[in-house]
Amino acid sequence: MTDLKSPLTLSETPPAESSLRRRSLLAACSAHAVHDGLTDVIYVLLPIWQAQFGMSYAQVGLLRGAYSGMMAGFQLLASRAARRWGRERLLVGGTALAGLAYLLVGQAGGLTVLLLALLLGGLGASTQHPLASSLITDTHEAGGGVKEALSQYNFSGDIGKTLLPGLVGLLLTVVSWRASVTLMGVLGLAAAVLLWWLVPTQAATSPGPRKASVTPTGKGSANGLRALLLTGTLDSAVRMGFLTFLPFLLSRKGAGTAGIGLALMLLFVGGAFGKLFCGYLGARIGMMKTVWLTESATSVLIVLAVYLPLSGMMVMLPLLGLVLNGTSSVLYGVVPELSEAGRREQAFALFYTGTIGGGALAPVLFGGLGDLTGIPIAVMALAAMVLLTLPLSWCVQRALDR
Repeated sequence: MTDLKSPLTLSETPPAESSLRRRSLLAACSAHAVHDGLTDVIYVLLPIWQAQFGMSYAQVGLLRGAYSGMMAGFQLLASRAARRWGRERLLVGGTALAGLAYLLVGQAGGLTVLLLALLLGGLGASTQHPLASSLITDTHEAGGGVKEALSQYNFSGDIGKTLLPGLVGLLLTVVSWRASVTLMGVLGLAAAVLLWWLVPTQAATSPGPRKASVTPTGKGSANGLRALLLTGTLDSAVRMGFLTFLPFLLSRKGAGTAGIGLALMLLFVGGAFGKLFCGYLGARIGMMKTVWLTESATSVLIVLAVYLPLSGMMVMLPLLGLVLNGTSSVLYGVVPELSEAGRREQAFALFYTGTIGGGALAPVLFGGLGDLTGIPIAVMALAAMVLLTLPLSWCVQRALDR
């Protein structure tokens, strides 16, 4: 006979709790897919904007970094604002703002308006990562499976990265870039309406103390969290830097607009499965072993991307995407373990601020290097920098083992 006083196990999760978990995961994954897709559409458009506005590689990096920089800089503020106005309002409002920004991009007649529109889009996007990820953590912690749920959340982001840039790449063969980004703006507004309906009311506001069947297990390791933040920042800087240069690297090898869109789609397909696979792999063999495997492979494959011909590079891109994007899924899953139980949302906001901030700065710095030395040398420097994550991941593992 079941003891009525015993705590509920995962298999005994009440139907209402299961529904809350499902809707929260679906809402977070939907937001992640749309925002990441809108963010990475920019990579397809960079060569077009460079040709139209006569930009240097450093200016290209600045344009890309403007969106990411705003997204990084306002995530902590978004986390704090959610405590006052609620997650639902922030997620819906941020998604609508990103959609409006793309509508403005479609009307930009010069570089100044384009830059302002991207800054506005980054501001809207800043609400998604900390709020959606903490929504998942809060609703899944009691029944277990936080790491697996976060892996699905990260997988959904790469689905958006796969579909939307690929769609824009195809649209560019039949319509102008202005019409393409206007369509993306309409999509952002539609997603905001969907989130308004989808986010569960119980989970829309920032959580207070909740009764849970599983006691939070956060270690609250400040040193471990700092090492994790630096690891994630370097990983993101290499990823964003490489993605910024990839269209130009492909163009040097003879790829056209449709070919660049296809290449990005192949890379993001691999990245989507990489985030899902590496998240589960990290839960099985440990964070450090997984990071050493993925980052070492990333360095080797980036070097190969410089020297392979276009056909060989296209074949290799899904594997590169798998390891290039897979590391982040492992790192996200460690954030709850190193943060204090009552400060998860702030820990996620800090982590995303650092990682996206690194991703915003890298295109500017390495874009300047590309202007001085050429794209191949800048890409090779990225391949060397990613190896710095190996000793840092060892520091993170030490904090986890204590």
